[in-house]
Amino acid sequence: MQRKAAETVNGPLLILAGAGSGKTRTVTYRIANLVKNLKVNPSNILAVSFTNKAAKEMKERVMTLLGKKLTKGMTLSTFHSLGVRILKQQITTLGYQKNFSIYDTSDQLSIIKDALKSYKAQKNFDSKIIQSRISLLKNNGLTPDEYINSHYCDPDLPYDQATEYVYSYYQDKLRFYNAIDFDDILFLTVKILKENPEIASEYSEKFRYIMIDEYQDTNSLQFDLIAALTKEHNNLCVVGDDDQSIYAFRGADVTNILNFEKQYPGAQVIKLEQNYRSNDKILNLANVVIKENKKRKEKKLWSEKIEPHLPQLWCTGNTDHEAKIVVEDIVRRQSAGEFLGEMAILYRSNTQTLPFEDELRLSQVPYKIFGGQKFYDKKEIKDLIAYLTAVHNPRNELAMRRILNLPARGIGLKTLQKFLEISKDEHITLYKAFEENKPGHKGITNFIELMQKTKENFDNNSLSTAVEMLIDDINFKDYIGKHYEHAKQINSKIKDLDYFVESARRFEEYQKAHGTLQNFVERLLLSDAQDKKKDEKDDEDGEENVHSNSVSLMTLHSSKGLEYDLVYLIGMEEEILPHKKTIKEGGDLEEERRLCYVGITRARENLIMTYSSEREQYGKTVKKFASRFIREFEEFYETTDKNSFDHLSQDEFQEYKKDYFADLFQQLKKD
Repeated sequence: MQRKAAETVNGPLLILAGAGSGKTRTVTYRIANLVKNLKVNPSNILAVSFTNKAAKEMKERVMTLLGKKLTKGMTLSTFHSLGVRILKQQITTLGYQKNFSIYDTSDQLSIIKDALKSYKAQKNFDSKIIQSRISLLKNNGLTPDEYINSHYCDPDLPYDQATEYVYSYYQDKLRFYNAIDFDDILFLTVKILKENPEIASEYSEKFRYIMIDEYQDTNSLQFDLIAALTKEHNNLCVVGDDDQSIYAFRGADVTNILNFEKQYPGAQVIKLEQNYRSNDKILNLANVVIKENKKRKEKKLWSEKIEPHLPQLWCTGNTDHEAKIVVEDIVRRQSAGEFLGEMAILYRSNTQTLPFEDELRLSQVPYKIFGGQKFYDKKEIKDLIAYLTAVHNPRNELAMRRILNLPARGIGLKTLQKFLEISKDEHITLYKAFEENKPGHKGITNFIELMQKTKENFDNNSLSTAVEMLIDDINFKDYIGKHYEHAKQINSKIKDLDYFVESARRFEEYQKAHGTLQNFVERLLLSDAQDKKKDEKDDEDGEENVHSNSVSLMTLHSSKGLEYDLVYLIGMEEEILPHKKTIKEGGDLEEERRLCYVGITRARENLIMTYSSEREQYGKTVKKFASRFIREFEEFYETTDKNSFDHLSQDEFQEYKKDYFADLFQQLKKD
């Protein structure tokens, strides 16, 4: 089927390429066939990908097949690179000069803030929300004038009124500065091609053979661009998989691929259904899960890799237990010689990561987060760690200097310089110089009193309680509220502080009597040192290696296009996958199911899914249930209740009993 697709070169063609079916190989051989066998001029070939990485990979593969000489003049690019190329040649038709600038996010926000200052209104508007709205409108092809009469605008809503004014102001300023933003690249390219049929014909004549990768992810603007480029011919080949359309939140429109034959009558459809990645048992589960979607094109993945063992579903007690069981399994496999770089933990939301990060750190298992930031790398968390470090070891000058003005205490650079000189002249630590406080600075006095009080709190309370007291004593939550504009961002930062307290509590439970400030700080700093060393190595190696010797953590959205020998698909339960918001707001359950399908098909050899029988929500323990996406297909996986003891060896069971009775004894002593 790959060969058939590569040899079909005239007219519209839809290559329905299932997960792991070799679509990139097929497209590159199709290009090679056009040039080498059919003698098509390379300059008449256009292949478009969504990312620079995908475009680069395609170029390298084509060059390997054809050599440098035969690829000269060929256009293998992203949508936006193609747009910039056209704009550089044609933007004067819209009244811009050819030497236009492309503004970044900060430039855009600066103009929007100026617009909001001149907009007479009682309400304070968030510039980032307005920016996001303008981006949405451009990606749907709407000008400021068209926005007013569209379904996106409700004249009675304050934000819609503000957007109407700001969008018009913003575009006028961009034009004045001879600048465009990132969304304008396609927005203005399509505008030129629509308003100038002769220009559209010129590019259509040039690009006689067009290929579009990941067609299921195209939006309405990209569809219009493709339609303009095929104005003079129908030699369009699109490659994609409707079952992996998971980017509706970015504007992707799955109907583009579902309606391809309607939009291009006479189109041929070739299905790539043989999967070269996963074993047959994983694919059987993937097939029955995705088959429940109604809006899809029929296809069924199959594999020659026959595996006797079914995927697994583990029922765990709660969030902490889920993380503990998964990490214990990773440690066991690592001890048996399995490669960490071929293991991945996938999840629906970034909020699920913290217990796993904690368990991995406690077990000293290296890990990497893709498409997101490690919890302990966040600014506010690093600030808290600096406080703990300074309380534990007042000689740590770097930590001390980081927290001096957090929150503001009026300790300026000149004051700090004075104390640094005292420290140097008297051969004492900076903290000791602060304690003596000879100039009698009020801010320094307050700082020393806080440090002494915090030290006492850690001496007299549990680790997590003392951390909580520190957050209250420095009014950290109020500080965050004053330093960030966006309510959503403020709430997220404050939740991070709560998660850090939870992390300290988890450390206490893990370490029992050794859950002290000293051990907590040492573990945090040790993990940071290991992470830095790992990051430096990644920098030396150039492009980040997805399969370096560390466990990969990522959202299901970030996992698309990747594959691993072993995948842990965590949180397979109602209100996580499918997401609670989708259920309550009547959102697109089919896209949630496609996310589940993407997660399953990342696994090559082993798939382990987990769900918890209960979770903490808003301070209450809530009973949870396995996701509807897998609940009805029990014959396609093995279920293990990790709350029972059936899966434990005799030694593991004895260890469990020992820990259980130790915990029980401690609780009885408290009571």
